Amino acid sequence: MKILVINSGSSSIKYKLFHVPDNGVISKGIIEHIGEEGSSVRDHYAGLKIILAKISNVDAVGHRVVHGAEEFRKPHIIDNHVIRKIRQCSGLAPLHNPANLAGILACKKLLPGVKQAAIFDTAFHQTLPDYAYIYGLPYRFYKKFGVRKYGFHGTSHQYVASEAARILNKPLDSLKIITCHLGNGCSIAAVDRGKSVDTSMGLTPLEGLVMGTRCGDLDPALVAFLMKKSSLTIAQIDDVLNKKSGLLGISGISNDMRVLESKAGKGNNRARLAIDIFVYRIKKYIGAYAAVMCGCDALVFTAGIGENQRKIRERVCKGLRSYLKKPPRVLIIPTDEELMIARQTYRLINNKANHRR
Repeated sequence: MKILVINSGSSSIKYKLFHVPDNGVISKGIIEHIGEEGSSVRDHYAGLKIILAKISNVDAVGHRVVHGAEEFRKPHIIDNHVIRKIRQCSGLAPLHNPANLAGILACKKLLPGVKQAAIFDTAFHQTLPDYAYIYGLPYRFYKKFGVRKYGFHGTSHQYVASEAARILNKPLDSLKIITCHLGNGCSIAAVDRGKSVDTSMGLTPLEGLVMGTRCGDLDPALVAFLMKKSSLTIAQIDDVLNKKSGLLGISGISNDMRVLESKAGKGNNRARLAIDIFVYRIKKYIGAYAAVMCGCDALVFTAGIGENQRKIRERVCKGLRSYLKKPPRVLIIPTDEELMIARQTYRLINNKANHRR
């Protein structure tokens, strides 16, 4: 079966065409600058027309959808009901869900009759217990607005956890795994016997670790304090927290860990400080999640920094064996969210077909 995996952003479409179940990649690419001034690609419909001119005989499409709220705990075949609910979830992910939906609607026009599946970033974390996802706020905000921890990078965490079990040659439902997705966006998940029981990102991807340009955890009162002191609007403080903080904000140099390591090696104190804070926050979460699960069998590093920055991994792991009774296996596993989406799409469509027999 040929499965086209689409990751539709606000101004780009990344795609991979897989042959499943043998998992071979037939074609891949990206369309950029969609809808931007001077671009020849007017919208997502035009972008997908370009992609589909390069490939043929698509049997199914799997879409990455960032936010499924509490509505979607697993992948779903896309129909009008699912489209309506994805649109309703856009309030929780205004930068992502509308773009994801644009890709879905374009495929619906261009590939009539071809099955489409929505794979949600938040779905894997829907197994969090209520005491892990409820914030210490008036409960009415959860009931009325859905304010709670949702978590993200779920497809990546799920993929590398299952790969860790395969590498260790043990059933996933027998393992306690901490997965560290460390790229420009960063998150950690506690995966206890195959289920996510806690994760660092929250209602939005801003919570948790210090990231490339996101601040991560901070005192919520700081927001009002900075808005008053610096005369910032809501949009401006949101821009500071999401795009001008993290490694970039602390160092004043870059959000690229490679650049910061080079600068720190030459004596730049703020580059060193940014790295120290980055490592410290990761170690703190690992310690917390080992406590939550009463142990850790494997610690997995993935994504750009996790896979490629050896010195960061070494610093994070330093001392692990002294404070954990049973030292975990440390694994470096390249994530493959597109392959996970293709596999889940394949299983979903096959299961639907088998149920009709």
